[in-house]
Amino acid sequence: MHLAYDRDDDTAYVSLVARIPDAAAVRQVTVEGLAAETELILDVDEAGRLLGFEVIGARAGLPAELLDGTAPTG
Repeated sequence: MHLAYDRDDDTAYVSLVARIPDAAAVRQVTVEGLAAETELILDVDEAGRLLGFEVIGARAGLPAELLDGTAPTG
């Protein structure tokens, strides 16, 4: 698992596989029911496996200690 966090956009991406090849995520699923400030988008491959997910509004949706431990990407 790898977490990348863009502090400028307050967006985090959690990759569940070592490397996601280009065009491997053929479907994106938005998850409802989180905090109003947070949007969660799942990346799924053609076999239905979860590759990773994006958290928009990461500060509201993820623990601060998790985000503070990441190297900045933005």
